[in-house]
Amino acid sequence: MTRVFLLIFLLFAFLIGACTSTNPASQATDTITNSTTNITEPVDPTNTPTPGLDTPDPSPEPATETPVPPTATITLTPTVEILPSGPGAYPEGYNPLTGLPVDDPGLLERRPMAVKVQLYPRGGRPPWGVSQADIVYDYYQNDGLTRLNAVFYGSEVEQIGPIRSARIFDEQVMRMYKAIFAFGGADWRVYNRIYDADLRDLMVVEGAYNCPPMCRIDPNAANYLVTNTEDLSQHITDQGIENGRQDLGGMSFDPQTPAGGAPGEQVEVRWSISAYTRWVYDRQSEQYLREQDATEASNREAEQFENFTDRNSGEQVAADNLVVIPLNHVDLYPQNKFEVMDIQLPVGESGTAYAFRDGQVYKVMWNHPELDSVLYLTYEDGSEFPFKPGNTWFEIVGMGSKISQPQDAVWRFEFRY
Repeated sequence: MTRVFLLIFLLFAFLIGACTSTNPASQATDTITNSTTNITEPVDPTNTPTPGLDTPDPSPEPATETPVPPTATITLTPTVEILPSGPGAYPEGYNPLTGLPVDDPGLLERRPMAVKVQLYPRGGRPPWGVSQADIVYDYYQNDGLTRLNAVFYGSEVEQIGPIRSARIFDEQVMRMYKAIFAFGGADWRVYNRIYDADLRDLMVVEGAYNCPPMCRIDPNAANYLVTNTEDLSQHITDQGIENGRQDLGGMSFDPQTPAGGAPGEQVEVRWSISAYTRWVYDRQSEQYLREQDATEASNREAEQFENFTDRNSGEQVAADNLVVIPLNHVDLYPQNKFEVMDIQLPVGESGTAYAFRDGQVYKVMWNHPELDSVLYLTYEDGSEFPFKPGNTWFEIVGMGSKISQPQDAVWRFEFRY
């Protein structure tokens, strides 16, 4: 009798345990996070079994539970609308040299900074900082080579260099952008031209007691001269030199691609057997990517390229706008072996330029109405030609340069005086 009672008790306990269920879905919530609104919605518990001691159905259907999606977070990145701007008025916080809003509008309350950066020898590449410049001029120095003058304004750049010596055209860049100019010395004949009384206070050249802003790194090997925008601007301020916001109006910007262009997806600029570069339009980034000479090349078929990168980021240098301008080049001392080139940008005049943006090329006019006016572009009828909002590289070639189209959408400029 005792055994029968024990069997009945165990059977009853088993049936109680079988009809007891705990379902975590009854307490779950599904949260969707939007960039502007947080919404919390409880999961519908209608089909969730109620815990208890209910006697199970003699022929139960297989138990099902409402699936609960995992908590999801959706972040919407706001799109900033870039407004057309210039040539005289720019929205608050917009950089007049790029047509883009800046992260720190306070940086616009100072002068731009122009820094002379080397391209040669090849072993000194890649340079620091040139991809972060607002405007870059690439032009002939001497002996078949070129050098960069990079203009920084709307952002801080932690390191710029290697810094090298000045050329006469650097005076034009200083005046157009009312810029502080950092360089590593110059030939005395160049000094005689650029070291004017109204500019000398804005020139920062390497000296025994000016590190910072200009310092040597790797002194026992490459011995590079470098600077950065924060120290360079502060140095001028500390010298008691006026370093406030300047009138930099002149350039027009519009994100909309202008009508009337022709295909222009590759730009080749060749100065010599040693110096040549290529810009290739990248449809994904909608920018022109720079490639640089990798070896000596006697002709186009022999040219070999490598990606031209920035040592600060390791990324390939890119341009939103690429402008090729033929200008008159005069060697001031032709009897000497060392060229002293005067690249002439006449005041009050204009001339032909080739503007590349958005994979298109436009034959336009460069304009330089005043000694200290920013270089800007117009159509032949005098109406403003808009730069694409972003950075601009100017390639300055000679008036006698050969201009050709080797293939469709490919433009080639071969330097001649």
